[in-house]
Amino acid sequence: MNLPKKNLVGTISPAIANLTKLKNLNLNDNNLTGSIPDGLIKLSSLQLIDVSNNNLTGDIPKFSASVKFAYSGNILLGKSSGSGGGGTSGSGGSSGGSSGSSKSGSNGKNSVALIVGIVIGVVVFVAVVCFVSYKYLMNKKYGKFGVMDGNASDAEKGVVKNRAMNGYGGLPSEMQSQSSGDHSDCYFFEDGNVAISIHVLREVTDNFSEANILGRGGFGIVYKGELQDGTQIAVKRMECAAKGTKGLNEFQAEIAVLTKVRHRHLVALLGYCINGNERLLVYEYMPQGTLGQHLFEWRENGYAPLTWKQRVTIALDVARGVEYLHSLAQQSFIHRDLKPNNILLTDDMRAKVADFGLVKNAPEGKYSLETRLAGTFGYLAPEYAATGRVTTKVDVYAFGVVLMEIITGRQALDVTLPDEKSHLVTWFRRVLVNKDNIPKVVDETINCDNEETMAMIFKVAELAGHCTTREPYQRPDMGHAVNVLGPLVEQWKPTTQEDDGNTGIELNMSLPQFLQKWQADEGTSTMYGDFSYSETQTSIPAKPSGFSATFSSSDGR
Repeated sequence: MNLPKKNLVGTISPAIANLTKLKNLNLNDNNLTGSIPDGLIKLSSLQLIDVSNNNLTGDIPKFSASVKFAYSGNILLGKSSGSGGGGTSGSGGSSGGSSGSSKSGSNGKNSVALIVGIVIGVVVFVAVVCFVSYKYLMNKKYGKFGVMDGNASDAEKGVVKNRAMNGYGGLPSEMQSQSSGDHSDCYFFEDGNVAISIHVLREVTDNFSEANILGRGGFGIVYKGELQDGTQIAVKRMECAAKGTKGLNEFQAEIAVLTKVRHRHLVALLGYCINGNERLLVYEYMPQGTLGQHLFEWRENGYAPLTWKQRVTIALDVARGVEYLHSLAQQSFIHRDLKPNNILLTDDMRAKVADFGLVKNAPEGKYSLETRLAGTFGYLAPEYAATGRVTTKVDVYAFGVVLMEIITGRQALDVTLPDEKSHLVTWFRRVLVNKDNIPKVVDETINCDNEETMAMIFKVAELAGHCTTREPYQRPDMGHAVNVLGPLVEQWKPTTQEDDGNTGIELNMSLPQFLQKWQADEGTSTMYGDFSYSETQTSIPAKPSGFSATFSSSDGR
């Protein structure tokens, strides 16, 4: 037992005498007091005891000659016995007797120090284990969420609130309020976005009224809400059945992804709420619902059927949003559940991709990522359904299926149809073999009497075929889809001569000549007489309010 120079205090425990196999006891250079326990003499295996340089007192136990006993530096040790070195035992010699007696006292002292050291070590070890276990369990349960007591001061809440607001600006004040007093704990996400009080969400949704339900999904129910300033929001509330490991993982995944990506064709996450067993996500409200409602349920919902121009514009919006996820964001993501019901529409019928609960980080290069099967049948790429391995090409496949639905107005799987027509991809790819068959499968609500519209439909149908090829390496990336669809939406059309009026540029005139002619025109001299280069520098409009300071060229797609 080696405990030298450990700054031990106290006495040597007599319990050390119970360590029958003890051979060496080193307690030197500590601050031990008291006497050396006599019981140490009985340790038959003891060979060395060193209690030198302590503050021991009392008699020196008489150890056998085989025990090496060091006790120097204890000036009061042995003073209680009679004067002189003779006394009771002279046979062992004053040196031997003194040594044996010192060893016994030292053993008792060392025993106490040893036990104290063991106890301290065990306590420290248990404390470390408990702390590590607690951190592990909390990280596993809440991921990147931190907890703040509802009784925290307003100043403390303000710090957290301000930190959260750094990730998303311009939110209504109601969405920044937190529960207080006897309310349940509120949780705050580290990467931005605002934690919203459950009481605010109950108020704006009329206590999650059935009348405010926008839709239902695997995660839960989506409610419409309206804040006091008139801002409309969509609140996704996790149902009890989804509150297992899978549901919580999707909840955290959606927050994790949407705090890292910002794009005009990805739905914006405004905040979230964790309150007891409640798990809620708050999004910007998309007034026109889902693409699925407009394609397959437009009569039931009282919508007008989508025009071809609207359909191809929606397709381009989706392509740009997914392209951003795949290759333009700071990290590359795979959506894994792209379908019409996860494509939301604004009032002007522009699309935003939603539902990021199944998103995975894309592997680098051309490697695939192995994961459990998730998504929706009819949109699953063959290699994903067969092996569970994914790349960004599984989203390309699903996008091809969406294009087929946009063209035909039919769902990916329709069990009401004969078997040969129930699987849209298989049936549509057979149609593509003969281009003349394509007009026969176009949604009857699309006006395709003119050649221009039909030519656009042919191009989109061809793209859908490429996106749904069986082999993933034969599918294009989403950047190619954007390049195909972009010109169809943004075709340039020349103005007529009547529209031009007198504003046309005569190509045989130089720019200075044109400016002189322009200034000489009636009414222009007063407007443009002071036209100069320096003034052009101030004619550039200021950055519109609401634009992020980090808006980049990649967002412009």
